[in-house]
Amino acid sequence: MSKIKLEYIWLDGYTPLAGLRSKTKIIDGDVASLTLADLPMWGFDGSSTKQAEGKSSDCLLKPVGLFRDCTRTNAFLVMSEVLLPDGSPHPSNARATVAEDPDTWFGFEQEYFFYQDGRPLGFPENGYPAPQGPYYTGVGYSSVGCVAREIVEKHIDICLAANINIEGVNAEVAKGQWEFQIFGKGSKSAADEMWVARYIMMRLCESYGIDVEWRCKPIRGAFDTPLDWNGSGMHANFSTKHLREVGGKAYFEKLMAAFSKHMDEHIAVYGPENHLRLTGLHETQSIDKFTYGLADRGASIRVPHSFVNSGYKGYLEDRRPNSAADPYLVAGRIIKTIHSVPTN
Repeated sequence: MSKIKLEYIWLDGYTPLAGLRSKTKIIDGDVASLTLADLPMWGFDGSSTKQAEGKSSDCLLKPVGLFRDCTRTNAFLVMSEVLLPDGSPHPSNARATVAEDPDTWFGFEQEYFFYQDGRPLGFPENGYPAPQGPYYTGVGYSSVGCVAREIVEKHIDICLAANINIEGVNAEVAKGQWEFQIFGKGSKSAADEMWVARYIMMRLCESYGIDVEWRCKPIRGAFDTPLDWNGSGMHANFSTKHLREVGGKAYFEKLMAAFSKHMDEHIAVYGPENHLRLTGLHETQSIDKFTYGLADRGASIRVPHSFVNSGYKGYLEDRRPNSAADPYLVAGRIIKTIHSVPTN
């Protein structure tokens, strides 16, 4: 038996952006054989996280994901849902609203900015760096600086050690902007791992005196001005068993009609301030329009060549979710729209 550190992670009740919270519980157990079923429920003070009133502040944490934490000795990260004292889902618990669907797969592309001293990492104290161009997938100090890649590499290793299915990483279009991608099979696994990967990145950056800026448009300005820099998205690639195995142009067109019909419901959960990002510029479609197109990064939904060439089978990419969106809400809304379309 060993002393095991369990870092319980949950989402607070702040709006429009839920924040990550965590605290450590020490238990006795066997590190090698520990499973999710071995983890106890725990509690916290919801009055300090905008999830309860002080006169009745108890909230519960239900473990839903277990990830090895290689940064600490005998330690695990525990993704948790927030419950009310009676055991029912808390109103802030978006995960509990996602329909169970093991055949729906998601891949999220998480963009973000590193921030230090109130500005993107690499921005001078006064003025601006060179215009966008050399930063995307860039290499060299002038493009990515001296610390960002070090953080990104450590983040990859910690995620892989935790069995998080991180599939790729790259420097993005704007100075100080990066991206990582998470893939998961099932309606909730990619979202679970995305939240834990976000947590790992934020905790890792603490020791560098750097913050992670998840907002979708932290650098704002009119087109073709020094402030006109790309925003950040969390593009949602999705696939169902029917899309992978049957597909067909007729079904695809019905699916796109449903996405168009439910456009407002999608935009409502695709992240705050999305009107600042979805302008029709910088490879986005305007927030009040729905379009789809073959390999079109300026469409609401990008249709890969592989999808069409395979007989309208495979995966599709919804480019509208932004970097601050809750992946649970994104997944839940996409699933609802898919389920509204008959497959016969």
